[in-house]
Amino acid sequence: MEHYFTDRPQAASSQREVRATLHGRSWTFLTDRGVFGHRGVDAGTRLLIETMVVRPGDEVLDLGCGYGPVGIVAATMAPGGRVVMVDINERAVVLAAENVQRHGLTNVEVLQGDGFAPVSGRRFDVVVTNPPIRAGRATLRRLFQDARDHLNGGGRLFFVARTAQGAKTLAREVAKIFGNVQEMEKGGGYRVYLSVNTGDHRV
Repeated sequence: MEHYFTDRPQAASSQREVRATLHGRSWTFLTDRGVFGHRGVDAGTRLLIETMVVRPGDEVLDLGCGYGPVGIVAATMAPGGRVVMVDINERAVVLAAENVQRHGLTNVEVLQGDGFAPVSGRRFDVVVTNPPIRAGRATLRRLFQDARDHLNGGGRLFFVARTAQGAKTLAREVAKIFGNVQEMEKGGGYRVYLSVNTGDHRV
């Protein structure tokens, strides 16, 4: 089975539009096969969007953006800030850029690349991610360590994981990296967590 975190999906393209109500607003997104959640915005992503705290001037990174729902909603929450959306999947990046354009957003940048490589040297107030659990523990640990290193002091990491796929275990791993983790919300078999870059890390 092909994973959505490959750079070039082999699944034949079959674009479609999906609709969702997120953060009190109706949205339409262009999706495609070979991209995470292509049949519609999944329950974990919905919970993440409804739980994340984005302030009007925040610099936000949407890591593993897929076709863009998290980053696009974040961009409307931070009209005086900026959102950078990153995905390794080239098909996802094309879709995200199209969806940004469709919604008339001018404070969004969409980049292709593996993890934090496209934003090397940059720092953010918020990192938001629905991490690729199937990528394995080592990959996830690297992503969360990089998230810490790319956050400003006091910066916030919001992430979601499925309870049945080890959300609590993942949260403990993130707590070792950040020195803190807080469960913000749970529902539909998912949990959303927050970690803050305090500068006092235990690795």
